[in-house]
Amino acid sequence: MDARIAIAPSPEMGAAYDRPNSPALGRLRARVEEAVAAGGGAVVAPGEANGLVWLIPGEPEPLRSLLDDHPGIGWVQFPWAGVERFAVTDVFHRPVTFTCAKGSFAGQVAEHALMLMLACLRNLARQARTPRWHPIDPVSLGGRRVTILGGGGIAAELVRILRPFDCRLTVVRRRPEKVEGADETLSSSALHSVLPETDILVLALALTAETRHVVGAAELALLPQHAAVVNVARGAHIDTGALVEALRAGTISAAGLDVTDPEPLPEGHPLWDDPRVLITSHCADSAEYVTRMFCERVERNVRNLREGRPLEGAIDPAAGY
Repeated sequence: MDARIAIAPSPEMGAAYDRPNSPALGRLRARVEEAVAAGGGAVVAPGEANGLVWLIPGEPEPLRSLLDDHPGIGWVQFPWAGVERFAVTDVFHRPVTFTCAKGSFAGQVAEHALMLMLACLRNLARQARTPRWHPIDPVSLGGRRVTILGGGGIAAELVRILRPFDCRLTVVRRRPEKVEGADETLSSSALHSVLPETDILVLALALTAETRHVVGAAELALLPQHAAVVNVARGAHIDTGALVEALRAGTISAAGLDVTDPEPLPEGHPLWDDPRVLITSHCADSAEYVTRMFCERVERNVRNLREGRPLEGAIDPAAGY
């Protein structure tokens, strides 16, 4: 099969599909064009296309209109791992294969999760705020019980890099198929049963209607007082008010957050000043790394389309990711 690929944004598609004031999108488009060519495809207008690489962030309506106007497009590739803004619309309810970048960025995100885990255990947020010599007794990651919510690429990579620490690794996911290297893989219904024995809870799952506030007051109350919570997924996985209260009450000991809800947190929010909380600005993966890994996926999927093989990163419309 020929791979005839349209790319949005593009000035040729009209104002609704152009972003002339975004140099970063322009540079990404150029890299994607190279990836399409490397995969043996050709960049064409939407009316000639059987595939589409959609680079316009967070705007379902233009994509819906484009697909309605060009029914020959049978495959859409997104550049993000999370597609929750599209999943809550009817965009996926059509005979089109949608793929995203899930799994592509797992390496750097897992590294960031490990950093936040170590920072929580060693009180780095508190020490960084202290303008004087103030030794704090650290806690080792070795042998700790780590529970990971989510069983995708980030979880699999985190399991791999945690093995040298001899942690007890439990993965909790929607489907209980075993994650290689984990000591146990459980279904989501078992979450409450493992929380009382969890030293570090890591969130690395997709955001859907079912996983919004998957960690709230009830879940935080089940954790031991020495437990830490790390979130490298989406801010809305955690009930922020419940997290603030759990820290205030001493229900948990620390939190490491690369994402928040809302994002960013407003000035004066209590999490900014809490010495037990380390917040990074949704920066678990670098722009160059993301671009390179995404373009490699585009190249492989263009080749897969040409050769009739399954596409990587296929989205399950029913699950929303």
